Amino acid sequence: MGDPAGVGPEIIVRALSSSVLRDLADITVIGDKWVFEKVQGTGCRVQGSKLTLGTRHLALGANFIDLNNVAHKAFKFGKISANCGRASIQYIGKALQLIKDGELDCLVTCPISKEAAHYAGFPFPGHTEYLAKEAKIDDFVMMLMNKYIKVSLVTRHIPLKEVSRRLTVGNIYRTIVITLASLRSLFGIVNPRLAVCGLNPHASDAGIIGSEEGEIIVPAVAKSRRFSSQIYGPLPCDSVFASAIRGKYDAVIAMYHDQALMPLKLSDFDSGVNLTLGLPYARTSVLHGTAFDIAGKNIANPNSLIEAIKVAVKCAKNLKLTGRRKAWGSHF
Repeated sequence: MGDPAGVGPEIIVRALSSSVLRDLADITVIGDKWVFEKVQGTGCRVQGSKLTLGTRHLALGANFIDLNNVAHKAFKFGKISANCGRASIQYIGKALQLIKDGELDCLVTCPISKEAAHYAGFPFPGHTEYLAKEAKIDDFVMMLMNKYIKVSLVTRHIPLKEVSRRLTVGNIYRTIVITLASLRSLFGIVNPRLAVCGLNPHASDAGIIGSEEGEIIVPAVAKSRRFSSQIYGPLPCDSVFASAIRGKYDAVIAMYHDQALMPLKLSDFDSGVNLTLGLPYARTSVLHGTAFDIAGKNIANPNSLIEAIKVAVKCAKNLKLTGRRKAWGSHF
């Protein structure tokens, strides 16, 4: 359920109240019963192992695992604390154990607070890196998507001034290859079409506005074409997303964070989903933070979580259908 003091508890209740998710899957929520029942305005209760809203169950098959790990004293929605940071990581740890044991097929995470997790001694920059370590994989990719486009990031949360220095033929190549493999295994796209963004304006205009395209991106694209002939680029990012939205490409490879996030959120903010590629199971997350300023008021928009659940279930089904769920610790 993410950070207990954030909007995770309330968006879970609101998402599972949606008819869109009814009968979609057997859903298990991992969190703290006491916190769930504190969210004002939801009427949510945990009865035995079931989440209920009034007299009816939420999203048929919604089970609840209560870790009872939030200290009641001094708890407050919207308050950053080591106690809540620790609890948020413990929820993920429990989910991972259930996935390893074969009891769950996919994982959907509500937002955690990196600051709270840091106060709790969490040694990772985010929970994606933690998931990768637990799965014993070195290479993973952050894909951001909405109902119109899918975008994989070569670099993630780093200062803009460091992007050029961090780009290498190797990490661009790995991002392309993992994205190709994931489009096939998670989405059932047999022959994916990929657009690779340039870094500089106009993809450097043949080297006039920068050298990264010719020296780094072109060799990476050429190397990756042994896996598919439908990899195009480097292309100017100011036009490539319009083509992707119109259906010309199945996914776009972006060089840095905001190159992907701006067109994604402009095209449809509410349906945004974060999908981790390279894990041995399907994992999605909401595309927003803990929203501490409105937490506990039951006014947070659940649409991103609804889409994250739908994508996770779709990807998990495709992994089963293709028989391509990877062994724990395997690589693309």
